[in-house]
Amino acid sequence: MPIIFHETDQVFHLHNNQISYVMQVLPNGQLAQLYFGAAIRDTDHLATLARATYPFDAAAPDMTIMEQLQREYPDFGTGDMRAPAFALEQANGSHVTNFVYSSAKITPGKPQLPGLPATYVEAAAEATTLAVTLVDALIHTKLILTYTIFENRPVVTRSARFESDAAEALTMTRAMSLSLDLPDQDYEMLTLNGAWARERQLSVMPLTPGVHSVGSVRGHSSAQFNPFVALKRPTTTENSGEVLGFSLVYSGNFLAQVEADPNAMTRVMLGIHPDHFARRLDREHTFQTPEVVMTYAAHGLNEMSQTFHELFRTRLCRGPWRDKPRPILINNWEATYFDFDEEKILSIARLAKQTGIEMFVLDDGWFGKRNDDRHSLGDWQPNLTKLPGGIAGLATKINALGLRFGLWFEPEMVNPQSDLYAAHPDWVLATPERPISVGRHQYVLDFSRPEVVDAIYQQMHQVLAGAAIDYVKWDMNRSLTEVFSQGQPAALQGEVYHKFILGVYDLYERLISDFPHILFESCASGGARFDAGMLYYAPQAWTSDDTDAVERQKIQYGTSLVYPLSSISAHVSAVPNEQVGRTTPLATRANVALFGTFGYELDLAKLSAAQLAEVSRQVAFMKQYRALIQGGTFYRLLSPYDGDREQMAWMVVAPDKKRTLVGYYRTLAHANGMPSQRLRLRGLDEGLLYHVSLLEEDHYGDELQRAGLRVTGDLERGQQFDGTRGDFQSRVYVLTAVE
Repeated sequence: MPIIFHETDQVFHLHNNQISYVMQVLPNGQLAQLYFGAAIRDTDHLATLARATYPFDAAAPDMTIMEQLQREYPDFGTGDMRAPAFALEQANGSHVTNFVYSSAKITPGKPQLPGLPATYVEAAAEATTLAVTLVDALIHTKLILTYTIFENRPVVTRSARFESDAAEALTMTRAMSLSLDLPDQDYEMLTLNGAWARERQLSVMPLTPGVHSVGSVRGHSSAQFNPFVALKRPTTTENSGEVLGFSLVYSGNFLAQVEADPNAMTRVMLGIHPDHFARRLDREHTFQTPEVVMTYAAHGLNEMSQTFHELFRTRLCRGPWRDKPRPILINNWEATYFDFDEEKILSIARLAKQTGIEMFVLDDGWFGKRNDDRHSLGDWQPNLTKLPGGIAGLATKINALGLRFGLWFEPEMVNPQSDLYAAHPDWVLATPERPISVGRHQYVLDFSRPEVVDAIYQQMHQVLAGAAIDYVKWDMNRSLTEVFSQGQPAALQGEVYHKFILGVYDLYERLISDFPHILFESCASGGARFDAGMLYYAPQAWTSDDTDAVERQKIQYGTSLVYPLSSISAHVSAVPNEQVGRTTPLATRANVALFGTFGYELDLAKLSAAQLAEVSRQVAFMKQYRALIQGGTFYRLLSPYDGDREQMAWMVVAPDKKRTLVGYYRTLAHANGMPSQRLRLRGLDEGLLYHVSLLEEDHYGDELQRAGLRVTGDLERGQQFDGTRGDFQSRVYVLTAVE
């Protein structure tokens, strides 16, 4: 049984053959955290894992030294001076609580979280769930801590639920999804940080005394910080050493915090950001926190990433597109921007069909009076001047060419110059009698109000039901400001941020239910809402508005720390690149984009015949190997964050290890470089003989992993195998087992 309760010592042991999670009910009814890490044998003396305490600091009434304990879900005000997991303001103004153990229930499977995204199981045998109920009798309130351990994964998921039967309402001002106390501080903190067009840059810092945090109060998870944190040992590398990874399955405001305290302990917290958060709690209103996925890896960052990848790809993403090969598409944005008509769109689609591309996606500008970014957001009716047959007519013509058809929306926003805003100016987030901040000439619709979500749903449903649409690009181009709902009373304004993202989830869920065949791709001014919560609704995300092949190496490398290749939308764009002005070879642009969901963002009519032929070869290559890319095991080999190296490499291995793709990238050419550099591969079958493309040689797996694959030589002397020269070069090697 993966969850065992030892009655004598009141110890819970969640375990499988990879990890163990141990906690104990203390004599005062509080929960103590005893252990999280590699699997340990179940015994009747696990209680000895408890940390020793010394009677120096403020203590609870029974003299338990709260500040020196590893606590499971800590409160504040009874002796523990570290950051609390939750805070409840009572009618008399007190924040002091005393939640003590009441009961526990162990059940097979994994329950859903109503209204929230979460990982799931397809059979009850895949996981076991523990629900621990704690009660504060004075305020008639329950706290239910839920833990699920997966049978064959080094994963525990956690969340908390608050229920109150108090006569007077409580106000919740903090509710973390996870708190984990660790017994030492020998860690480095790893986060994914950045900004627009340079999202999810890898950042590592030593853990020093104090509080270290990342987070977002932008109303979305943000490009600046990602709702993920890892703690790794200082000696941990991609392929060796311990690492703990934590990912919040949520898309709104969040806080990821690590506190190194004076007692040589480390407290990790992850959940909804407490700033600007206040939630009513009474007999009619409960509160469920989002889910956190936590994992332990004994063999480095690659192992942690592979756990997240496989779990998110198969037990977070849903629907028919979860396992289907993703279509190769072309998007018209960088080819036309707002300046298009039906014939211009069809001319791009005809060329796309000739190259083997499978889907055409019509981006911004198809609706209302939309000829620039100042008009018509919120008016989701086709512009019949541009498209005389509307979306239905264009989709029919695109389909007749043999292509699927996709469409762009930005449902959460509205332009001041729109029919929707003229009719409902109170439907935007705005503080009465104060100016409204404008971003990209648009306001934010108040998705905390069901009537606003309903109105957008009805418009989108009409468009999607009236045309043959197989794909939706769901954009969101600004953060939330003036977060005040004109549809909520003053006492509930602290709920608006959370209710907003619940409204987004609700709209997604309704459209997915109505149109299960549609592939949804999330986008947020690039990658500003690339998080686990979104993957529950949209199995792939636009990774960044920066499509430069060199910049994308860092962005996609960082993204891969948590998110699977099947979620990383990566396209070949025009050069000079719009974001940085760099000109890179068409081959390198494709070789970077291949390691994701593949497509194009350029005007095919501006390519030469030779370039169009190359595009055709790229498309054919992706069709041949996309199942491997989407479903294989991914390894990072050389980091673009190593400034001295100016190289990057990664690879993906098929489940049966008989086929492998290796991507190698060199930023700058150097004269008289190293003539025989080798790249050590990972994940191969050491006893298999592999044929290596480009080299056209056969090598055994043990040689390729220990001696390495030859990747330099002619390349470092300024010349590729195919005769090309210069900077920004790359290769993709195909390794195929020789039968």
